Amino acid sequence: MTDPSEVLTHLHQATVERLTAMTAELDAVTAAAAGANQDDEHDPEGSTLAFEREQLAALREQARHQVAEIEEAHDRLARGRYGVCERCGDPIAAERLDALPATRYCVRCAAR
Repeated sequence: MTDPSEVLTHLHQATVERLTAMTAELDAVTAAAAGANQDDEHDPEGSTLAFEREQLAALREQARHQVAEIEEAHDRLARGRYGVCERCGDPIAAERLDALPATRYCVRCAAR
């Protein structure tokens, strides 16, 4: 297993960059929609812009959640609790941590 601190730091940086890019894109779509016809029912672009805006908003919220999860994983690492299942207290397999560095649960508890 690679250094968890490095992995989490890299993952945090990449996720924050993705969040920043999505926020900029959402702002651009929102600005484009502000100048568009507000009658979504009769404007072929209106429904597309509304869909794109909602999709970007959902992806941005997902990225915000991921940033919080990564920050909590950093906190667990600092407290010496990284890699310990929050439900059962057993170690989380290194393979699982490699695949999901911010995970809180072992495979058994995650399946519940």
